[in-house]
Amino acid sequence: MGRIFNALQRSIALKVITSTVLLSLGVVWLAGSALNSRLSDGIRTVNLNSSLAEARLAFFNAQYQLLISQGESAETRKQVLADIVVEATTQALDQEQREVIIVRTSDKPTLISYEMASNSADSASIPATLRIKIKDTSELSYEYGTLKYSTGLGVESLFIGNRIDIPGGGRYEMYVVFSLSNQSSTLDLIENSLLLTGFALIFLIALITWLVVRQVVRPVRQAAMVAKQFTQGDFDLRLPITSKDELATLALSFNDMAASIEQQISRLENLSRVQQRFVSDVSHELRTPLTTLRMASEVIYNQRTTFEPPVGRSAELLVAQLDRFERLLQDLLEVSRFDAEVAILEPVEFDLIALIKRCVADLGVDSDEKTSGVSTRSDNSVVNIKADMRRVERIMRNLLSNALDHCDGTPIEISIATTDNEVAVGVRDFGSGLDESSLIRVFDRFWRADPSRARVRGGTGLGLSIALEDARLHNGELDAWGRPGKGAHFVLTLPRIAGEPLMGRPIKPTPADFHEDNFYQ
Repeated sequence: MGRIFNALQRSIALKVITSTVLLSLGVVWLAGSALNSRLSDGIRTVNLNSSLAEARLAFFNAQYQLLISQGESAETRKQVLADIVVEATTQALDQEQREVIIVRTSDKPTLISYEMASNSADSASIPATLRIKIKDTSELSYEYGTLKYSTGLGVESLFIGNRIDIPGGGRYEMYVVFSLSNQSSTLDLIENSLLLTGFALIFLIALITWLVVRQVVRPVRQAAMVAKQFTQGDFDLRLPITSKDELATLALSFNDMAASIEQQISRLENLSRVQQRFVSDVSHELRTPLTTLRMASEVIYNQRTTFEPPVGRSAELLVAQLDRFERLLQDLLEVSRFDAEVAILEPVEFDLIALIKRCVADLGVDSDEKTSGVSTRSDNSVVNIKADMRRVERIMRNLLSNALDHCDGTPIEISIATTDNEVAVGVRDFGSGLDESSLIRVFDRFWRADPSRARVRGGTGLGLSIALEDARLHNGELDAWGRPGKGAHFVLTLPRIAGEPLMGRPIKPTPADFHEDNFYQ
């Protein structure tokens, strides 16, 4: 059942054909039922009227023959009755088989009985309600029932009865019984014919619907195939135009759209290549004068004690800004590699906890006056992963530097959680935090939550953007959370083996110590 439902969801042709067939089945069933009912009622009515007419003739003839036999002997009247029975049961080849039953109305015993039945028909099979009607009225009456024979055979029949008076014998009941076998056969033939015609009609409707839908669906499928290949980079494909109808108009519009998109993509690719080349060239070209400036600044910086205090301070600022400028060039080169999609991983196996401790020590977070300390929490003392150690270290340095810049003297918490497939690192500070609008742009290039904030460390504004690209290069993810006055929480999630898919998040971005309800109260 599930496969049929999925097939209906994937194929518009199958959906249209199925709905058309179901609706046609309902219409054909209603029309066929109404037609079968009308035909059946008509046949039964015609058969009943014909049988009543023949029965009246038989009753009239019987009564007439009995009146003529008045004054004859009992044996003669029995012979007359026998002739009446034979004459009433004689029918043409195209007529229904019929029987005649003559029974006495009174139950009182008589010396001479004129009861008789043709072909050993059982008089006890006459419906009791019909016999009551015959006794109560002199009018002709009828009823449907089953005629039984002495052999045990039963036939669905129409019983038509009336009273007759036998001279010297008293009142009797005469029944002409018409077999309904031919009528039933005719009704079965009509029903089977209507059923067969209905199935043939539904099949033809389904075939016609398939042919019509195919004319519409085939161009749509062709357009979908071309669009899929177009998205895969084959921009030269176009839809063939073989007619002048609405589908041809659609194909023409699709081709115009594809040509326009191809031109735009080509223009954007050229622009992207120019921009990447510009950033790369500028970054490389600036290295030579930067090297010269650094050498000169170091000479000046080493002699700063011999200068006047303002000049010495200028030497210190010069070295600091040159360091920042060099980091900016390195970040720009890395961004250009990401944009050009030439950044590659060099995975090796290493201990993530040892790497985090080394980053904390190198940045001097514990001794920095901007924080009251950093704590590391992990369920395991060693967490081995296979990843690009240089890029993971850069991610951790960026997250720790970001937390140190915004913690405002509060502690920094580092939590590490692992599963069989993933490892997650959360860096939590309790500083100024981030609002909802800042969370949307926190990973944008050159964006800062507070441009007016004094930056002792001199960030480039590219650290978090590069960290996100490094994480995604591993097939991982970097999530951010923050609330004004409640700090921020950045969570790095990586697969244990670089490139494998993430199956979950060992650490949620929303910290466990934060409750949304309490925040808004």
